[in-house]
Amino acid sequence: MRKKILLLGSGELGKEVVIAMQRLGQYVIAVDNYENAPAMQVAHEFEVINMLDGAELDRIVAKHQPDFIVPEIESIRTERFYEYEKQGFTVIPSAKAANFTMNRKAIRDLAAIDLGVKTAKYKYATSYEQLKEGVAFTGMPCVVKPLMSSSGKGQSVIKTVADIEKAWNYALEGSRGDLLEVIVEAFINFDYEITLLTLTQNNGNTLFCPPIGHRQERGDYQESWQPMTMDVVHLKEAQEIADKVTKELGGSGIWGVEFFIGKEGVYFSELSPRPHDTGMVTLAGTQNFTEFELHARAILGIPVLDIPLVRNGASAVVLADKENNAFPTFTGLSEAAQFPNTDFKIFGKPTTRPYRRMAVALAHGAKNTSDLVEKAKEVASTIKVN
Repeated sequence: MRKKILLLGSGELGKEVVIAMQRLGQYVIAVDNYENAPAMQVAHEFEVINMLDGAELDRIVAKHQPDFIVPEIESIRTERFYEYEKQGFTVIPSAKAANFTMNRKAIRDLAAIDLGVKTAKYKYATSYEQLKEGVAFTGMPCVVKPLMSSSGKGQSVIKTVADIEKAWNYALEGSRGDLLEVIVEAFINFDYEITLLTLTQNNGNTLFCPPIGHRQERGDYQESWQPMTMDVVHLKEAQEIADKVTKELGGSGIWGVEFFIGKEGVYFSELSPRPHDTGMVTLAGTQNFTEFELHARAILGIPVLDIPLVRNGASAVVLADKENNAFPTFTGLSEAAQFPNTDFKIFGKPTTRPYRRMAVALAHGAKNTSDLVEKAKEVASTIKVN
């Protein structure tokens, strides 16, 4: 079996997907809007296009005739995927899933209205005036997010009236694509949040990875750990919701389903139909397969029988602190390697900017996860981006 994979989005998560596909003997074309993107460095071929240009998307699909179209980022003209499916191409996990989840409005309405899943109280806004009305509806504090963004870009918390205009402008700056609309959500008084990696397979057998806990800053994950210790009843509820939503969207692959867990139970937050950044903790050997290997197997129809926890693990990000258009270098690697039961992965991004994620530090072992998080943070702090 040798299939042709068209990977739309070539960041660090896409790079790991390419490596997983290569190890299963597949052929990959990596696509992004800039050269030397991480996944391009390990793929067989690459294309540099604006994926919000439908004609350009059509061109490369026609050119490469892929067996699988695998979207890895949000800013893609996803409505074209329905046409590709009509033409006989397989979109991962499905055209509906990719289209709905690239836009927070579609997935939130599907969950809250169509499926009756518990979510935060919310409103949409296409103007500053509408945002003020939305804040009045949800109350303060509340959270504002662009309908289309990634890695927490454009997200902020409104605590006072003075924050509303700043939140509106910041959301528009962080919005991906050409959609100038935001969602404002009531702030949930949650105890913790999790990512429940959910594997759907074409044999109909859906599996769940051990839950992943994570901490965010500026709307972007900073550390994650696996497993997240949680009440069995809450875990079962989260699994039932993840199963319900992924079945409605259809298709095979790994899904990053995010939940808030509080005293009032489980709240559905967001859904990504692809490997999740918090799931980089699986690179620490926490499971029998990483989330990237699970995604590759599901795409190719290679069955996974179970996903046991092999060992505890944690991840911590390494961030750039300045803008640099030259290929960055790293120092401190020898020092970082002195910590036992740890590892690190450098993504290979060709440029830097403040807070851009450039590498990840990993820790594993029998220790409790809070200790592993501290160890991963120590490793991360030892590595400097130049």
